[in-house]
Amino acid sequence: MRLYKENTIGLVVDMQEKLLPHITHSDEIKDNCIKLIKGLNILDVPIVVTQQYTKGLGPTDDDVNKAIGNFSYIEKMAFSCYRQSDFIKVLNKSGKRNVVIMGIESHICVLQTALDLLYNNFNPVVVTNAIGSRKAEDKQIALWRMRDVGSIMTTYESILFELCKQAGTDEFKAISKLVK
Repeated sequence: MRLYKENTIGLVVDMQEKLLPHITHSDEIKDNCIKLIKGLNILDVPIVVTQQYTKGLGPTDDDVNKAIGNFSYIEKMAFSCYRQSDFIKVLNKSGKRNVVIMGIESHICVLQTALDLLYNNFNPVVVTNAIGSRKAEDKQIALWRMRDVGSIMTTYESILFELCKQAGTDEFKAISKLVK
């Protein structure tokens, strides 16, 4: 299945300041999320942000926040973003069927969101190098499960160039500079 920017939305799952430091390879995951967010912004792909129990886990990481720009997050207590009515409203209003997922934790909120998106006829696009868990094994098992049930697996660079479609454009030049 090919993805196009016209039918794609980005989803930043719970990249929160009190949880992020506990994630394996958190700096790399955060950097990849920031590059993906900036690339989606270049391509004018809308982005939705969730925060899990903000009172306890804090706001979205400041660097991630700056990359996104002006945004309002969707507060959630359910692990799956799809079990939050505000998320469903935003997703349905967007009319987009492909959801590019980045964030934490792979084996909890990312996994359950991908499963619910699939069940509800959306296409979860899991960005494998922009998601993470506290334990590497938990991430790996979540990746296998999401792949086995039909989620699309990709990397941040691959999805950005797929959405860009061709070389020679201003978008291509900006994304090429971003991923170097």
